[in-house]
Amino acid sequence: MKLRDPFGNVYFLKGILVFLFGLTSWYVFTRVQRLKFKGIHHLKELPKSNVLFVSNHQTYFADVTAINHGFHLSRKRWFSSTRSPFYLFPPFVSSYYVAARETMKKGGFLPFLFSLAGAITVRRTWREKGEAVKRTVFPEDQLKIVKAIKSGWVVTFPQGTTKPFSPARKGTAKIIREAEPIVVPVKVEGFRKGFEKKGLMVKKRRTSLIVEFKEPRNYAGLDDQSILLDIMEEIGQANGLHPSLLVES
Repeated sequence: MKLRDPFGNVYFLKGILVFLFGLTSWYVFTRVQRLKFKGIHHLKELPKSNVLFVSNHQTYFADVTAINHGFHLSRKRWFSSTRSPFYLFPPFVSSYYVAARETMKKGGFLPFLFSLAGAITVRRTWREKGEAVKRTVFPEDQLKIVKAIKSGWVVTFPQGTTKPFSPARKGTAKIIREAEPIVVPVKVEGFRKGFEKKGLMVKKRRTSLIVEFKEPRNYAGLDDQSILLDIMEEIGQANGLHPSLLVES
């Protein structure tokens, strides 16, 4: 049995962090807010690795934390709801999520703990320190994501921002073509209304939060444009926009 994940984090310590974050956020999601999952059945037959979840993004941390609750719930066949937190044990430690390195660095101690719990930090190719930039994808960042996919379940946000209806970034398609994972689109709703931007503070109580897991997909043989157009449609970010506006040029 392996003691560490592919990035050197000790599974036992990671499990403690994941469980504590899960327990704390469970209270917020179920007692302060109203979290509901759709399409959980799509996750129950997925393999333990080589799965990529692609989602729209409304807060820095709340929506990805809720998605992780869905992971835990799907793996406990004897639990069908989040009424009690028992589905969080034992913690699922083979999950990761992609986060901007800049965001994780400036957030303080709590984002540092999130990093230990499974964040894959990458450098943005289009924005840095609030300024627009244009760079090619960093190969080492792409390799980290592929390594995580081969080890477990990974959550990524193809738009790379919490701003709605932003174009998808082509880096997501490149990773899909290289790793050839099972891809599960995820549509989240309500988090922008219920939480402030970071997703750490409640903005409006009793908000309906929805995490919808779509049917798993295999994009083998498709080009970048076709992959991203389908993803944007599934995660609710098309909204009648012309295809040329859905993917970065």
